Amino acid sequence: MSAQNQLFKQVSFVEKTLKKGEYLQCTFDGCDFTEVDVKGCLFDDCSFQNCNLSGLKVRGASFQEVSFKGCKILGVRFDECNPMLLSFTFEDCNLSFSSFFKLSIRATQFKNCKLEQVDFSQADLNKSVFSDSDLFNAVFDQSNLEQADFRTSHHFQINPLNNKLKKAKFSADNLQGLLSSFQLDIQP
Repeated sequence: MSAQNQLFKQVSFVEKTLKKGEYLQCTFDGCDFTEVDVKGCLFDDCSFQNCNLSGLKVRGASFQEVSFKGCKILGVRFDECNPMLLSFTFEDCNLSFSSFFKLSIRATQFKNCKLEQVDFSQADLNKSVFSDSDLFNAVFDQSNLEQADFRTSHHFQINPLNNKLKKAKFSADNLQGLLSSFQLDIQP
């Protein structure tokens, strides 16, 4: 199965099976993928807008130059998808409880996203941008955060001794997220 330049609008793939195959430059608008298995699918230069992808099963699926905007993506194990040419951007999405464990996702954009309890352990996030994103209880452990931009993100806790932070960007307002692991008493 191969689809190119197709628009899928308000389709419930919970009820209608998503065919395995290649989806090239397709747009998924307002679709429901809750708990759908996309194994054997390649999404290349596709756009997901206002979709529910919570619990999406991505083992073996490929995402190349895919954008997610306004999507609910709770508990997705991106660490199980095909890492070859993996690249995506997220804007106005809720990715809480998802995992990017050990993935190389350099220069990934997270714009105005909720990233509560997302696992970024051992991930390569070099040059990634977390603009206006909420990283409450997100896990950064042995992660490469070199040149990553956290200037407008909030609620993160990153131990500088456990992560690579060379040339990472922070604002004076959110430095407490770097110091919290040292249990310092910082007064205004």
